[in-house]
Amino acid sequence: MSYTIDILNQMSESEFTEALGSIFEHTPEIAVEAWRSRPFADVQNLHQVMAATVLRMSDIEQLKLICAHPDLGSKFKMAEASVKEQSTVGLDRLSAIEYDRFQQLNQDYKEKFSFPFLIAVRNHTKDSILAAFEQRLQNNLELEQKQAIAEIIEIARWRLVLAVN
Repeated sequence: MSYTIDILNQMSESEFTEALGSIFEHTPEIAVEAWRSRPFADVQNLHQVMAATVLRMSDIEQLKLICAHPDLGSKFKMAEASVKEQSTVGLDRLSAIEYDRFQQLNQDYKEKFSFPFLIAVRNHTKDSILAAFEQRLQNNLELEQKQAIAEIIEIARWRLVLAVN
């Protein structure tokens, strides 16, 4: 469903959370916190408020948010927004060889960092995602956790742009 910023500004906390609670994967408390900062001037302002909420979270809360995301190219059940995002670059239609490659990279990444690889797929192609996997596997844990949060914030920006007109 699509909303205007005026409609979002007039919503109750529960309506707002229902409308935007899935912008950050399985973490509706970000929408609850953002609601308290109404009114929003525009979608960019709303995104800034939500991003600031994420950046204020403790390391443990941020790690929980990171871990709420699915593996790329997974065939397991995931949030509707993730399904749509991954389909934009064909991750729902991988060949057997591509699927095995994504699964191996997901496994290697999780073994190294203990959380799923995150990337704003709408900014990429299958090939650039694979290249990012390879490059980011070289990062240390601290850098990669920061990168994961930056990717989550970008994923949320895309979701908001598509939800708010």
